[in-house]
Amino acid sequence: MYHISVMPSETAEYLVNNPGGLYVDCTFGGGGHTAYLLEKFKNIKIIAFDWDGDAFERFKERSAEFNNRVTFVRDNFKNIKPALVNVGIEKVDGILADIGVSSRQFDDLERGFSFNSKTLDMRMDLRNTLTAKDIINKYSQEELADIFYKYGEEHLSRQIAKAVTERRKRGIINTSVELQGIVCSVKRPEGRINPATKVFQALRIFINGELDNLEGLLNSAPDLLNSKGRMVIISFHSLEDRMVKQDFRQKASDGIYNILTKKVITASEEEMRNNPRSRSAKIRAAERVYV
Repeated sequence: MYHISVMPSETAEYLVNNPGGLYVDCTFGGGGHTAYLLEKFKNIKIIAFDWDGDAFERFKERSAEFNNRVTFVRDNFKNIKPALVNVGIEKVDGILADIGVSSRQFDDLERGFSFNSKTLDMRMDLRNTLTAKDIINKYSQEELADIFYKYGEEHLSRQIAKAVTERRKRGIINTSVELQGIVCSVKRPEGRINPATKVFQALRIFINGELDNLEGLLNSAPDLLNSKGRMVIISFHSLEDRMVKQDFRQKASDGIYNILTKKVITASEEEMRNNPRSRSAKIRAAERVYV
């Protein structure tokens, strides 16, 4: 299954203020947003970031269709400022970040993001040495509970952490399937949502430093945007959305941004039917005040 980029039309509407400008796609993934923007705006160019080696392979596969309008940078978007300097760029007209895991990453059972994976990995960048298996098998009960609560907002964090450490007494926990079973022994299903969802989210965010990465991007953006340049963030859970909302509000108060999305933008009913992943997506956008 290929990743379907969420709200491409809404993204384009809020991001592109200069139809001949230079833009950054911080989360290239399978190239969905980049391809849509290039097709819609024939004169823009894009610097595409992604730290996932699989994304770089997707870029190489699609590079011909991009017709030399895309430069790929394999790096974490928290390093956006020095990375752009390295390719000779000081200012851009817009920055887009679609935060989260792509369908391709979920569907690759070797990556360990899926509940059905026979591994326990969850690294977005395989150059990272810390895996979910390391955390689940080596961290203390208290450390696990803190991770589950802080990054997953899991209210049964202590009970689940206790169940994990009790299970470890019988041997190493090797797979996502095993971890899911442990969580489900403590927590009942909530409608159609898998009981292990928040625990898996917490591990993924912690391993990949996702909140620190987002903070780095938010802090760097004002210095990189031209006057009237725009910042568009698509988030999928409350921790990220809260960070973006608070950052935009503070910078608007400081005279740095004008907030373009007075209310958060969500997917249409039609898109949610066609792409269930879009149900939890939220867009927030801001424009750089004249500098």
